[in-house]
Amino acid sequence: MNNLNENQQEKVCGAGGLELPEAFCNRMKQELGGEAEAFLASYRAPRQQALRLNPAKYGRAATASEAEAAKEAAALVAEVLETAPEQLEPVPWASHAYYYAEEQRPGRNPLHDAGLYYIQEPSAMATVGELEDYLKKSGRTEPFRALDLCAAPGGKSTQLLTLLRETDGKRTGSILVSNEIIPSRAAILSENLERFGAVGAIVTNESPEKLAGRFPSWFDLIIVDAPCSGEGMFRKEEAAVREWSPENVAMCAQRQKQILEQAVTMLADGGVLAYSTCTFSREENEENAAWLAKTHPELKLVLERRLYPHKVQGEGHFVALFQKAGVPVGTAGPTRPTGPGKARNNSKLTEPVNAWNAFAKELLKPDSAPAQGRSGSDLTQLLRSLTPERAVCFGEELSLLPEGLSAPQLAGLKVLRPGLHLGTFRKNRFEPSHALALALTYDEVINSFELSDEQALRYLRGETIPLDSTPEAAAEAASAGGPGSDRPLKGWVLVTYRGVSLGWGKAAGGILKNHYPKGLRRLS
Repeated sequence: MNNLNENQQEKVCGAGGLELPEAFCNRMKQELGGEAEAFLASYRAPRQQALRLNPAKYGRAATASEAEAAKEAAALVAEVLETAPEQLEPVPWASHAYYYAEEQRPGRNPLHDAGLYYIQEPSAMATVGELEDYLKKSGRTEPFRALDLCAAPGGKSTQLLTLLRETDGKRTGSILVSNEIIPSRAAILSENLERFGAVGAIVTNESPEKLAGRFPSWFDLIIVDAPCSGEGMFRKEEAAVREWSPENVAMCAQRQKQILEQAVTMLADGGVLAYSTCTFSREENEENAAWLAKTHPELKLVLERRLYPHKVQGEGHFVALFQKAGVPVGTAGPTRPTGPGKARNNSKLTEPVNAWNAFAKELLKPDSAPAQGRSGSDLTQLLRSLTPERAVCFGEELSLLPEGLSAPQLAGLKVLRPGLHLGTFRKNRFEPSHALALALTYDEVINSFELSDEQALRYLRGETIPLDSTPEAAAEAASAGGPGSDRPLKGWVLVTYRGVSLGWGKAAGGILKNHYPKGLRRLS
């Protein structure tokens, strides 16, 4: 084993840059030997940046094939990054993902607000990437019940949504429960899922123990991206360096075991559990994986992988996949709730559901012809004839429950997002939600309006938009399939940018009143 000398250690771990804990450096030298110098030096290199495209929002033409839509989306991202499409560098372990340079700032583009892509650390994409590869090799294509147990801020949940959609071919077939125990982080998680256009997803703010009591042996797929000592976050967050200690590593390893125990309780027969961390400690990674397999012989360790920052373009990650013995029973229909929830009186939902269905006739095309790459008819058919069994109403807020999930199962849980938020029911009238706008596409609604580049920025600032568009804007609208300026718009209008839904406006008197949420508006 080759150890670094004192001068090398001072150069890599000392002052003049990022100062790494000495105990951490010593541990990694022991584990990596001759590779330790390259590993420690990687902390001084610039951080890697990546984004992941959202296939649910691909393609502006209803006749576009999936390949054509993906090519078009990549071209849009290349334009955002001011580079040629052929120069986009894919992230090798994740679908639809590309690297970008920090100075390219894709987070400032309106397409980010529209949810065309999600910005995520590239190594963190490996967890769902490995899960996707394993499911493909296993030949499993049915709708899944999935749980992201420690989900904030939402990177793996949004990636999992794409996997679920591409696995069962529908936006409404699978269920995703995204959970975060810290309330402030759960709110961020909910916002990110909304921007991504999530349909069959709920967000809970609960302890793993509470969820395990409600959903025993219920989920086909579970991700536990456990809170860890964060050694892969050293370059991103100085606090991670300050808070690191061998004692904290041991504490994290013990907490991870407790979380994993609850996850196993919720895993269905034949289900797959993905355990991941963004740290390099063997206590939190390989040792915990070995402990889980030994403690639960019904689990088989089917994959274990480390990503080191000196070997890949990323901050580093650990992934382990386990499969539970038994035959999957499938996810058709809701199951009987195991918690305290009682059957609802559906008559209380009759009025808001009727108000929605009347509104949907004015909003949605009667016979939608969605783009092949987006799979939309399953959603619009459901929304055009909503039933009380598929609805849940908290106060004035009406939401679409994911298929196969009953409202009594959510009773007593802290639920931030009980499904797709449809909007607000007030005195026999209905106001659509921002979440609904981001879940729909222009070819699923009767009225849409395509913004120019300049109008998109004005819209995100909350400004009113004149409907007497410039010729350029009208041409863009026509190419996107929108109404352009050839006929007057009235009532609720889906506002789009580059063919991607951005929010709602209400048209009257030649202007489009802005309904972009105030909390999301840009200051400049």
